[in-house]
Parts: sequence; C-alpha cells; structure tokens
Amino acid sequence: MSRMSRTDRPYDLVLFGATGFVGALTAHYLAAHAPRDLRWAVAGRDEGRLERLREDLPGGADVGVLRADVTEPATLRALAEHARVVATTVGPYVLYGEELVAACADTGADYLDLTGEPEFVDLMYVRHDARARETGARLVHACGFDSVPHDLGAYFTVRQLPEGVPLTVDGYVTADAAFSGGTLASALNQMARGGRMLAAARERARCEPRLPGRRVTAPAGAPRYAAEVGAWALPLPTIDPRIVRRSARALERYGPDFRYRHYAAVRRLPVALGGVAAVGAVAAAAQLPPARRWLSDRLKPGDGPSAGKRAKSWFSVRFVGEGGGRRVFTEVAGGDPGYDETAKMFAEAALCLAFDDLPPTAGQVTTAQAMGDALTERLRAAGITFRVAAQR
Repeated sequence: MSRMSRTDRPYDLVLFGATGFVGALTAHYLAAHAPRDLRWAVAGRDEGRLERLREDLPGGADVGVLRADVTEPATLRALAEHARVVATTVGPYVLYGEELVAACADTGADYLDLTGEPEFVDLMYVRHDARARETGARLVHACGFDSVPHDLGAYFTVRQLPEGVPLTVDGYVTADAAFSGGTLASALNQMARGGRMLAAARERARCEPRLPGRRVTAPAGAPRYAAEVGAWALPLPTIDPRIVRRSARALERYGPDFRYRHYAAVRRLPVALGGVAAVGAVAAAAQLPPARRWLSDRLKPGDGPSAGKRAKSWFSVRFVGEGGGRRVFTEVAGGDPGYDETAKMFAEAALCLAFDDLPPTAGQVTTAQAMGDALTERLRAAGITFRVAAQR
C-alpha cells in the first residue's frame, strides 16, 4: 500500500486518548496551532467526554469524534482505516498499546506514541515492523520528552561534527518539573517488569540485522564529575539512549564508530546521592504489588500538575560531541518537559508526518530517522531551543 493511496481517508490525523491529561493538552495545541485545512478527530472510549472536549476547543465544531476502545480491536482497526496518522497517549503501552500498533501496521497508517517503555518498543519491532514495511506505515515511538530532545539533540550535535570519522556524544539532562498519574503508572509498571524487558531486548537483538562496517554503542557509563558541564553525571536508565542508538544505526551520518552516553546532571553531590537512593527505593517498592498499588494511589491517571506549576517548569539537555579533532557543545531547552512541551513535540511530530516532505522510511523508525531536520525546524519555530553553545 503506497502513501498516496491513503489520501482519500477522512482524517489526516486522529488523536487517541484525547481526554487524558496529555491528550487534552495535545488537542488544545492542535486546535491553536495546526493548519486550518487539517482534517482531524479526537478518539477514545467515552463519547460524552470527547464531545465536551470538542466544545472547549477553538474551532472545535470542525473536529471529528471517533469512539475506540483498547478492549475492542475492531474499533481500533476502524480508527486506523480512517486516518493517515494516528497519535496515541493511551498507556501503559505494554498493557494497552499493541492492538493499535497492529492495526496501523496492517492498514498503512502512520503511528506515534509517547511511550518510554523499552519492552513495548522491542516487542512492537519484533511483531509488527515487517508488516509496517510492507504497507508503508511508519511506527514512531517515544515522541514526547522521551525521547525527542535527546534523539534530535544528538542528531543536531552530530551534524555539527565532521563526516566519516568516529564520533562520541554525551547528553546531560537537567529539569525542574512535576509528573502526572499516567506517567507514574507507566514508570511503576516498567520497574515491575525488569525480567520481561530483558527478554524482549534479547528477542529484538536476535531479529535485528547486523550493522556491517559500522559500530554503534550506548554504554551506561559510570557516575562521575563532568567538568565539561560543571555537574555530577548520573547514568539515566531511560529509553532515550536506546532511541539515540537506533537513530545512529539507521543513519550513516553518525559515522563509522558512534558512542552515546546519557546522564542526569546534578550540581550538588548530596542531591545526586539522594536521587539515586530515592529511585532505588521506588524501584524496589515497585516489585511488591501492595507497595506498587499504594504508590499508584498517590496520583491517579488523568491527574497532573496545574497550569501554574507547568508555567514554572523547564528542561535543558546539554550535549558534548567530539570527533575528527573537533569538540562541540550544544543544547536543547524548553519549558515544562512532561506536559506542555511533550504535547507540543507530540503534535508537531504528528503534523510533520502528515504534511512535510520527509525521507522515504517505513517500519519502526525514530524521530531523527523519519523526521530529522523537518521536525527540528518545526520545534524551533514552536519555541524549543536547539543551539550551538560553543565549539573548538
């Protein structure tokens, strides 16, 4: 199925999970910033809530409403058949996401999500990448703060360095932000599935083609003081370095030998040690169902920080890239990472897939691989900073 054959679908974009916390922010962003000729719809299982959301949107009368439920695969198939691009906020994705991925892969609809769950991404590659390549569908995971700033930031940094030489990039994340109930639920679920996550990674490794003539690595690294950014660097065990590694595997611009490391940057050592202890305690508690339920009850899915709190939130990801005798310092920065900026990244990625002139790709792809320069320019125009801070 060619992409041209999908132009007669009634919607350019369908937003599934539109009444959730990030879903509603994304819907409002689209209503305020999308081109006027965008044909789009909101989707979910509660038509009443979708109708109320539509009434709150500027120009909402032109927005469609589709009922779809993760427990009813036929409704997800119908959703995919109605859209050129499907963007979903419904997680935890490893529990609720696969049927929609399968529907998009089978019908040739492009798919985006906000997952930070490595197990889910690996399983979707194993089960649906081949079919998506046949139909032309692009399956793009991690289209929010996980992992757009890191993936496009590493891509932006690499483009400042010489071609055809070994390259290294280190990313250092700092942020001041709160998180929602949906994020907490996904994180706790992921922490409780360590064994399954490793099994999915091994299964993917058996299926992925080898990379002849090139080497790409993303080692965890070790805690250290990073003089180049003036902070303690703590390895971040998130999905982000995996996504960067996959972009580097897919794009020869990253050079014949590429290494990426991913850190949290913390100014004061006591704060760094406290953060490590807190994450360890939560991870341990997540292994016990009663403790996991207690933590989940602290913040329910659908709840999130207030507009006032989000207005004060910010993020910065600094990159240090080296290769070919050059060293470059870059930064990707913006406002509230978990919600306002995630909604912006998510919406702009969906619009990018729907409208921009992009390189020909299909199957499971990353934001850098599928959208690279086009999405970077969209996000710059939307107020997210991509800059070269210094170079030598």
